[in-house]
Amino acid sequence: MTAPLAHPMVAATSTGDWMQDRLTEARGVLADTTQHPDSLVILSARVVVGQTDSARECADAIDLLRLLDRRPLHGIATAAFPKGGAA
Repeated sequence: MTAPLAHPMVAATSTGDWMQDRLTEARGVLADTTQHPDSLVILSARVVVGQTDSARECADAIDLLRLLDRRPLHGIATAAFPKGGAA
């Protein structure tokens, strides 16, 4: 009853690094946006923007946020970087 769920994303990313696992999940959602609700795509794009080391991937996620998120761009940036980008 308490056995872990069998899911391809979970099995492939069981590294123990929680943030890396979330980033992998978010990338999976963004790879197939038509199969997920907009709210999950927006959340996934925010995760990618905040966690990726790739400038190209970050820019692509921001472009997707611009399409889906109805708030002004400064509101999106504030949500993605709540501390103004400071660690």
